Amino acid sequence: MRMSVATLLLLGTSFLLGVYVERNNTSEVDRVLSLVNKSDPMLTASETVIDFESFWKTWNIINEKFVSTASSTSDQEKVWGAIEGLVDSLGDPYSVFLPPADSETFAENISGNFGGVGMEIGIRNDILTVIAPLKNTPAERAGLLPGDNVIGIDDETTVGIRIDEAVRLIRGEIGTEVVLTIMREDVSEPFDVPVVRGIIAIPTIDTEAREDGIFVVSLYNFSATSPQLFREALREFVLSGTDKLIIDIRGNTGGFLNAAVDITSWFLPAGKVIVTEDFGGSQKDIVYRSKGYDIFNENLKLVVLVDRGSASASEIFAGALSEHGLAQLVGEKTFGKGSVQELMNITNGTSLKLTVANWLTPEGNSFSENGIVPDFTVEITDEDRDALRDPQLEKAIALLLTPDN
Repeated sequence: MRMSVATLLLLGTSFLLGVYVERNNTSEVDRVLSLVNKSDPMLTASETVIDFESFWKTWNIINEKFVSTASSTSDQEKVWGAIEGLVDSLGDPYSVFLPPADSETFAENISGNFGGVGMEIGIRNDILTVIAPLKNTPAERAGLLPGDNVIGIDDETTVGIRIDEAVRLIRGEIGTEVVLTIMREDVSEPFDVPVVRGIIAIPTIDTEAREDGIFVVSLYNFSATSPQLFREALREFVLSGTDKLIIDIRGNTGGFLNAAVDITSWFLPAGKVIVTEDFGGSQKDIVYRSKGYDIFNENLKLVVLVDRGSASASEIFAGALSEHGLAQLVGEKTFGKGSVQELMNITNGTSLKLTVANWLTPEGNSFSENGIVPDFTVEITDEDRDALRDPQLEKAIALLLTPDN
């Protein structure tokens, strides 16, 4: 996720006016009325006249007639609610306005250590979905899987829920329990999964030099420390004396773009395209290219393991290596998180996470929604899990041990 900070200048509740703010010294209400009456001399032919009369009429009726049956809502909370509705109208599950409590929670989440159950969630086909449980976390130990649909949280339905709302319900005091109601593919009935909340320390990397001459690097995220740890893992691989490498990014939900570019650069000559940031015409596309570490020759045999929990930076990495012909992909179709969010401070204590671009693979393909399809599709069944079998890893090993592959 790319993050930058931009402060939007607000005058009272002038979030409704967007680009028009501070163009002149007219008051907010006068500005709205001028738009309604189509009399604003500052308007150009290309600008859309927007009728805010219904908003202000509703605002005034609420203030005059609404009788609360619960705790009262402040004018500021109404403004936050209106902004949330504005962002929701975009129909993008990754764009969200964060009022103070949610903004604080989000800041805790991206700091690397936080309380919770240890899983990444997203919205897929309007349903709250587990992208992946993180390794050695309560969610993984409870048996949650990538692709699980979360249809209830502590008996509350998740129909129409936003990701920030789901996070708020799932998080809680360490040591307490949250019950998730799950719908799983090939399971006919929903079932409850109790998970005990804990402190989540996000893992980064593991390595294994196998007796069959294959070296395995398991990369769990693309964090700020991942490039250095990956470099150390590659040093272990080179010292092992083998030319057969498996990079396992199953359940890796992504992280920082710079980390993905740096790690991919170990396999590509300088200047080769890794990913393009497509802004949809609002500004010039940005092309990210290999830094040219490129320490491997054509004798390297490389397989990348992916699944439904491989998202964002993982898809950038896998897509680049696949389309440049450097790796075979084994596993399941990836999650399809191919959009870019920018985090912007709106006021002190509130922020906006907004989709501003889409990622494109070196060949110009978008993996939003549809994900990346591996060269060899291999599923893991419940029977495989019960028997502690990993057919995806087995397929990768078979490919690397096949002569002339």
